[in-house]
Amino acid sequence: MTAGIMVEPLLAALEGGARLTDADALTLLRSHDLLAIGQAAHAMRLRKKPEPVVTYIVDRNINYTNICVSGCLFCAFWRAPGDHEGFTLTFEEIDRKVEETKALGGVQILMQGGLHPSFTIEWYEELVAHIKTKHGVHIHAFSPPEIVHIARISGLTAAEVIRRLRAAGLDSIPGGGAEILSERTRGRLSPRKCGADEWIGVMREAHRQGMRTTATMMFGHIETLEERVESLRRLRDLQDETGGFTAFIPWPFQPDNTALDSTPETGGFDYLRTLAAARLYLDNFDNLQASWVTQGPKVAQMALFFGANDFGSTMIEENVVRAAGVTFRLAEADIRRVIESAGFTPRRRNMYYESLE
Repeated sequence: MTAGIMVEPLLAALEGGARLTDADALTLLRSHDLLAIGQAAHAMRLRKKPEPVVTYIVDRNINYTNICVSGCLFCAFWRAPGDHEGFTLTFEEIDRKVEETKALGGVQILMQGGLHPSFTIEWYEELVAHIKTKHGVHIHAFSPPEIVHIARISGLTAAEVIRRLRAAGLDSIPGGGAEILSERTRGRLSPRKCGADEWIGVMREAHRQGMRTTATMMFGHIETLEERVESLRRLRDLQDETGGFTAFIPWPFQPDNTALDSTPETGGFDYLRTLAAARLYLDNFDNLQASWVTQGPKVAQMALFFGANDFGSTMIEENVVRAAGVTFRLAEADIRRVIESAGFTPRRRNMYYESLE
C-alpha cells in the first residue's frame, strides 16, 4: 500500500501550479488515500468550473448494427457475420428512435456500431445524410475504430472518411473504442481493431478538420496501472496539441457475458480513485463525466466530489453495457434529482457543453 505521506507532497505541488508527471499519476493510482486524492480533484474541478452546476445531455445511443469482425474479448454485444442474433437497423427503425428521442427533448443522437464487413463509406454517407435531412439533430457518431474500418474497406484514408462524413452531416465524433491506449493491451484485447496510434491519429485529424470529439478510457481488465497512465498521457498530449476534446469519460470494464468473465469486477474505490487521478493529471480537460451507467446513481453522485462535473447522458437507449449484465436506468427527472440531492444545480447541455437552460 502506498501511504498518504507519499501523496501529500505531490498534491501540495499541484496547488502551487505544478503539472503531474507520469510517475506522480502512478503514485496516485497506487495510493489508498482516497479522500486526499478526491479532495484535490474536487478542488481542481472547482477551479475550472466554480459554479455549483452539474451538466447532462438528453440523447440516445443508437447501435445501428451488432455485426462485427473485431471480436474484442471485452465485448458482450457483438455478433459474427451470419449469426442468427446479428442485426442491422433499417433507416425506418432509426427514424423512429430519433423521433422518440426528439419527443423527449433530445438534442443529439450518439451512433456507434460493430465493424460491419460489408458497409463502405457510401452506406454511412447515406445514413448520415438521411438523418440530418429528415431530423436536423446533432449527430455524434462513429468512433475511431469505425472510422479506420470504413477507411480500410473503402480504400480511403481516415482523413477522407472524416471529410466525406462531415459533408454528409456528421457533427462530432465520440471517444469510444479507446479502451486503454496501449499497443500491448490492444493487441491482446482487440487485435483486429485499430491500434492506439491509429485512434490518436483519427482524433488528431478530426480536430484538424474543425470537429470536436470526446475521449474515453475503459479500465480494470488486463491493463497495468502503467498502461492506464500511458493512455492518459496520450490524451493529454493530444489535447495540448489541438484542444479538440470536450470531455473525458472513464468507466470500469464490465466482465459478465464476455470472454473475460472471470476478471474481478472493478469496485467503487478504484473507480473513484482513477477518476480523481484523471482530473488531476488531465489538467487541460475542462469536463469529466461520471459513469452512472456502470456505477449506478450513488457512486456516480460521489463522483461529483471526486473530479466529475458532468452526469453524462440520459441514455434513453443503451445496449452495449447492458449486454454485459449492467442495467442501471435513470430518466431525466431522476438525473436532476440525484444532482440536486448532492447539492448541485442540474443543467442541460449540448455536446459542446453550452447550456440549454
